Amino acid sequence: MKSDIIYLKLEQNSQVSHPKVLLEDVAEILTADSALQKEAGKLVLYTFQKEKEQKLVFSAMKVIDLLQKQRPELQVVNIGEPDFIVEFKDTPKPSKFMEICKAVLVSLIIFFGAGFTIMTFNTDVSVGDVFSLFYKLVMGTKQTKGSIMEITYCVGIAIGILGFYNHFSARNERDDPTPLHLEMRSYEQEMNNAIIKNASREGKEIS
Repeated sequence: MKSDIIYLKLEQNSQVSHPKVLLEDVAEILTADSALQKEAGKLVLYTFQKEKEQKLVFSAMKVIDLLQKQRPELQVVNIGEPDFIVEFKDTPKPSKFMEICKAVLVSLIIFFGAGFTIMTFNTDVSVGDVFSLFYKLVMGTKQTKGSIMEITYCVGIAIGILGFYNHFSARNERDDPTPLHLEMRSYEQEMNNAIIKNASREGKEIS
């Protein structure tokens, strides 16, 4: 009997937006038989029952068992993770109107931010003088004490820093990772390992 070999590279953490989890959603599949590769990719690993965000830990042994039940003569070689996480998150497609609003908002922030930067540069980075000038132009009187602009400036800096460090949104990564990216990857790796170990200890791993 001919024995086919199939190679799997299971990712440590995969996110799906549909309840039915297929093998091609969580692993890269390689085999000499293209028909077998397509068939294996459509193998159903699990079906989420509830329409809410969930995280489950799976064992690679579960995947191998399902493949060999489907094809007993199959030799499965896993070169990826021995345990992996599947996250179910139903992400609705954003509306066109919201996308336009976001684009307009970002454009306005960049426009006024660039103007503020140029003004502070021309006044030798004297932010206080720029605020005083703004206050006099708008209110018509000279500023004598702190105004709402100083408060919003401080709040804006805090929000900007928090927004800069929040890299959980899906976007294209640059080829050369920054130190921030490395720290985030290290944190994500440690979090995944903790989830896998907790699931194994509590007997919640699907194997």
